[in-house]
Amino acid sequence: MPAGNSHPGRQGALTPREMEMAKAAWQYFVAATQENTGLANAVLNYPSTTLWDTASYIAALVSARELGIIDKREFDLRTLKLLGTLQGFNLFRGELPNKVYNTKTGEKVNYENKPGEVGYSALDIGRMMVWLYILKQRYPYLANSADGVMLRWKFCNVVDANGKLYGAGIGANNQTKYHQEGRLGYEEYAAKGFALWGFDTRRASEAGPFDFIDILGIKVPYDTRDPRVYKTQNYVLTESYLLDGLELNWDLPDDNYSDPFLHTDGWRAEFAQRIYVVQEKRFEKTGILTARSEHQVKGDPFFVYDSIYASGYPWNTLSPKEEYVPERAAVAIKGALGMWALWNTEYTSKLFDSVAEVYTPEKGFYEGVYENGSGFIPLHTANNNGVVLEALLYKAQGPILQQKNISQDTQAWYEGSLVDEQREQRCLPKQPLEIACSKSNCRCEREEAQATLKLEEYLYCEPVPSDGWYPGDALLHKEPAARNCQVEEPKSFKLVTPLRRQGH
Repeated sequence: MPAGNSHPGRQGALTPREMEMAKAAWQYFVAATQENTGLANAVLNYPSTTLWDTASYIAALVSARELGIIDKREFDLRTLKLLGTLQGFNLFRGELPNKVYNTKTGEKVNYENKPGEVGYSALDIGRMMVWLYILKQRYPYLANSADGVMLRWKFCNVVDANGKLYGAGIGANNQTKYHQEGRLGYEEYAAKGFALWGFDTRRASEAGPFDFIDILGIKVPYDTRDPRVYKTQNYVLTESYLLDGLELNWDLPDDNYSDPFLHTDGWRAEFAQRIYVVQEKRFEKTGILTARSEHQVKGDPFFVYDSIYASGYPWNTLSPKEEYVPERAAVAIKGALGMWALWNTEYTSKLFDSVAEVYTPEKGFYEGVYENGSGFIPLHTANNNGVVLEALLYKAQGPILQQKNISQDTQAWYEGSLVDEQREQRCLPKQPLEIACSKSNCRCEREEAQATLKLEEYLYCEPVPSDGWYPGDALLHKEPAARNCQVEEPKSFKLVTPLRRQGH
């Protein structure tokens, strides 16, 4: 098992206890994978999945291979089978993958798992794009297969000219209905998936509109778009911030250079820190171990948004129908272990100990442990076990995406068999131009940073010291980067003014 570079949070080879946890989490996918399609059930015994859950299966595959749980042969056979099925998906109205597929047949289905279609999710697609990109980065021999999945997709309606993300559904008279998709946290995470593949997602990548709500003395960020107007709830949840940290180090998508202690998407690192700290504060005040995220439950309502803040209330647990179900509040195991990996604190050690054995060796980790003391959630899911494996891989190796390893010889995405007309019809991005900075062709000028957060609002993550220049396009973004995230407020720091490389 290769060792990673020094990185924030937990680091080092897995202990025997942690390796047993990783092996147990992998067993979920041994039990849940369908031989005919290579797809894994999103919930153990129900033959249905989404693109989000399938991305979590890819995360599990990569983690199991890197941790030495499976050998190259098993990894290759499973991955190639899965990618072949993804390439053959019957798309929603010829555009993008449907929200739901039957794992036994590989056919698109409705929410009752019957033949049909329901639309597509830009958020699910964005997560899949993150993990297809990671496959290319870590295993260049799989790059053409990963590219081949997406070269069938048509992106014309999922990203608009301003870089905003749109999902699709079915409206009146069976017409396709497009709607802006994503709220603070998930929207920006999904946008990074698109940006990794060359799409302009500048609007979806912006933090606004947002504000802060004071919870236990912590200013917690939330999306201010009115659910009554936009018909979409603004849950404050943990998972998207964890995934951004574990997979992308809270960095900008084009950051090929910075060390793991530098988070070039500074406001994302800052917001993630606030999301963590407020949950620790709740434990300090109430004694309730807290790791809030959306999760499955056994029986009605089957799924809950176990939020830090929603509908005007902190610690609000809601069903998809907006019903208040506080008895379903739980320590989400993916949330607990994700925070444990990213923050090396006494509190996350307590979280770890509370969930480390909540699994069966044959089926993997259970979904969570109820806050009210009524036991664990008796369900096993792909997303939960995939994130558990991600967290353990992060401890062993650090941030999972390491862009410097991408080979330019495996870029079928930009240089494949599609002619220009076909690429335009599918609205694929053009290959970005790379201009080397030298005295003869460009100059470096200092440009004032336009910060998402004001300097005085950086309470928990220090912005980058102002005297250094970190090469690469990552710091050309008009945001301050952040480092040294910590629970206690730093005594002093300076705001970076990044350098912009400009051609004549």
